[in-house]
Amino acid sequence: MLRSLYSGISGLRAHQTMLDVTGNNIANVNTTAFKASATQFQDTLSQLTQGASGASAETGGTNPAQVGLGVQVAGISTNFAQGSSQSTGKAGDMLISGDGFFVTQEGGQTVYSRAGSFDFDSAGRLVTPSGAIVQGWAAVDGVINEGGALGNIALPQNTAIPGKPTSEIAMSGTLPSDAVGGTQLLRDVKVYDASGAARTVSLTFTKAATGSNWVVSSKDGTTTGSTTLGFTGNDVTSGGALNIGSGITIDLSTLTGLAGISTVKVASQDGSAPGSLESYSFAKDGTLIGLFSNGEQKALGRIALATFTNPGGLEKTGSNGYQATFNSGTAEIGAPGSTGLGSLTGGALEMSNVDLSQEFTNLIVAQRGFQANARIITTSDEVLQELTNLKR
Repeated sequence: MLRSLYSGISGLRAHQTMLDVTGNNIANVNTTAFKASATQFQDTLSQLTQGASGASAETGGTNPAQVGLGVQVAGISTNFAQGSSQSTGKAGDMLISGDGFFVTQEGGQTVYSRAGSFDFDSAGRLVTPSGAIVQGWAAVDGVINEGGALGNIALPQNTAIPGKPTSEIAMSGTLPSDAVGGTQLLRDVKVYDASGAARTVSLTFTKAATGSNWVVSSKDGTTTGSTTLGFTGNDVTSGGALNIGSGITIDLSTLTGLAGISTVKVASQDGSAPGSLESYSFAKDGTLIGLFSNGEQKALGRIALATFTNPGGLEKTGSNGYQATFNSGTAEIGAPGSTGLGSLTGGALEMSNVDLSQEFTNLIVAQRGFQANARIITTSDEVLQELTNLKR
């Protein structure tokens, strides 16, 4: 039989594979974080019809003569170029800017993904749309150990944090330097004890009979304290700290004295009441931050990312997932922002990197290649027909 007949068949098979790959790329043009694939061809074995000969003094050398036996698919490579960003505004959506992969667990199997569309399930675990559980490091008392073993990222239900006792109160503003002796200003400060219970500390600012000094006294239940604020010009130069016997220090050093202005107020106090979890957010380093009813924020966990020496060696598993293979190398795990892992952007997703103009061009090339190889088969068939007609 004619060798061209089988060459044409191999061309049909190869271009059919190219059509399949191109069609899959076009079908996934709107798939989150999809990475397009490309088909590479190579020739098959070539039949040697005449070997090469070396040159001599009387004759020149000759080249080998070979007849190719068709084409085959050398490989299907994945293009891991970064896709465009699509803003969603959803707290659970995350985009990787860089080469990292999310690490997930599904049925006891580790699956890697670029798609960051996540939600919390009924058990409070961060999961993909297909149910794979996102992996990372859980926080212990707000501290994350990135060197520890990976585990499920979860948002603890009915989480509460204890109250924090007040240890320092900071005052700010201005005292009226031209006030008459005996003038009093009263300020109340809400503070918290070790159990988180609130109470009120009363501060009294009394202008000295002469000069620019002010006497500051406090009352915390039955505990009292007193200090004298000394001014040089407009700034406090002495008595800038008031210690209350209940373990609270009041910082008065930033107060100023100006004529006719009375704006002294409580700038801050470091205690808090107990709080319950109200909402959450993700930081750029993948940290899951819990927002509590008392205004406190606390780290609850951090998402882990993985990178590979050869990402092209990963095997697609469906549902936007990849598995490691012998040729991809071992996954290197780290936190977002680490070298080679990329950073995270919340409220956005990575779009497919399929280039429709390129894919439609490939579609035309594959179609014409298929037609040309089909013509090889029909031409070979006509030649065979002519051979069978010789006996007539």
